[in-house]
Amino acid sequence: MGKQGFIYKAFHLYYDGFRNMKLGRTLWAIIIIKLFIIFAVLKVFFFPDFLKEHAPAGEEAEYVATEIVNRAE
Repeated sequence: MGKQGFIYKAFHLYYDGFRNMKLGRTLWAIIIIKLFIIFAVLKVFFFPDFLKEHAPAGEEAEYVATEIVNRAE
């Protein structure tokens, strides 16, 4: 498509927009920090590895299949 392709134009649209931002940089920093907290910190403390605690090593798929069948009955 050459230099004037859609991807090239879209990249430069966002590049110029982010380069000229003042308040937007602060807002993006806040968004990134919040996403880090949600996905890294909360996952570690509130969502333990259930399969690691209940299924033997290497038997995770069989454990899940058994649980699905037993709960469906």
